[in-house]
Amino acid sequence: MIAILALLGAAGLGAAQAADWPAWRGANRDGKSPDTRISRAWPAGGPRLAWTRSGMGSGYASVSVVGDRIFTAGDVDGTSRILALDRATGRPLWSSELGKAGAPGWGGFAGVRGTPTVDEDLVFAIGQYGEIAAYEAATGKEVWRKHFEDDFGGKRPEWGFSESPLVDGDQVVCTPGGAKGALVALDKRTGTLKWQSVAFTDAAQYSSIVKAEIHGKAQYVQLTQESVVGISPATGALLWRAERRGKTAVIPTPVVSGNHVYVTSGYGVGCNLFEISSADGAFSAREVYANKLVKNHHGGVILVDGNIYGHSDGAGWVCQDLLTGEEVWREKEAADKGSCVYAAGLLVLREEKKGDSDIVLIDASPRGYTERGRFKQPDQSGKEAWPHPVIVDGRLYVRDQDLLLCYDVGG
Repeated sequence: MIAILALLGAAGLGAAQAADWPAWRGANRDGKSPDTRISRAWPAGGPRLAWTRSGMGSGYASVSVVGDRIFTAGDVDGTSRILALDRATGRPLWSSELGKAGAPGWGGFAGVRGTPTVDEDLVFAIGQYGEIAAYEAATGKEVWRKHFEDDFGGKRPEWGFSESPLVDGDQVVCTPGGAKGALVALDKRTGTLKWQSVAFTDAAQYSSIVKAEIHGKAQYVQLTQESVVGISPATGALLWRAERRGKTAVIPTPVVSGNHVYVTSGYGVGCNLFEISSADGAFSAREVYANKLVKNHHGGVILVDGNIYGHSDGAGWVCQDLLTGEEVWREKEAADKGSCVYAAGLLVLREEKKGDSDIVLIDASPRGYTERGRFKQPDQSGKEAWPHPVIVDGRLYVRDQDLLLCYDVGG
């Protein structure tokens, strides 16, 4: 009977579909929902709350949504755990141990930071103290585990490992950092080390890798405190590197468009655009601009039709021309600092302020900031609302520490 139930569970998983959100910032790690229709405006009080579930534990992981399941992670009863829920109702399905619980660094920010990644019949997660593990998505049975420090020579950054693992074909890729090689690729079925980027040895920060194709060559793009790099998926070789100095914490995921790579970070640093060139099989990076228009702390930025949208410390919500770096518009007063997700010409902004944050719907348009509705999430935890919102299949998912809320935003 157990085997039959496992097979039935697996039938709802498999390869990610158009109506899924299998990883951090979605299937393409760009913060864009596959939904083509969502509500163009919200009523007073916000969209309908479909369900609320407690039991997510402490932490800042967002959610992945694949098949009939939702996956997240948090600190529960003294350990960090990965959790699976029923997509329709939020009913808990299984919970498995990931690793050590707690709050690395100063500030007391307890819990898992990275979002689980789902691929075929497996789900992968990284704990704040450096554990990386794979589980059967149907049952929660652990398949393998490794440790960033013990197995790969990594060193935990101040606020803990915060990366969401990238799965690419038969390998899972992540950033332990350190002298043995900053990036590693592991066999997704066994956890066996396939390569380590020995020519690239920066310390780990808090950003997550994106896969891109630049001048016809696949590569992994990552951002650290010192560099923006392109790494070969086949060997871990360093394809190109651009020096780019961050401060304190470098967090947002890079944005790749054609042969351009855009990065941003907070603490007064700002944003940079690099043009990647290729000649005789060798790559090089040239800085197109560096300015302080977009100083994004950790809410992320999204590229839509040639424009970058996101929050900038001190400036508010900003629309920036990707290729020139020039301001298109900014709005400082209407919505506070936070994260965002895109769907069907709209942006959902989630303010992060403790216990009094709004969720706001605006047009993703260069014509200016146009609001389409807002509401306050009920039962706010009183802690920073850092988990990024997710929109998929007409549902908006909002994680706030122990709570997961699901709203109906289908058009």
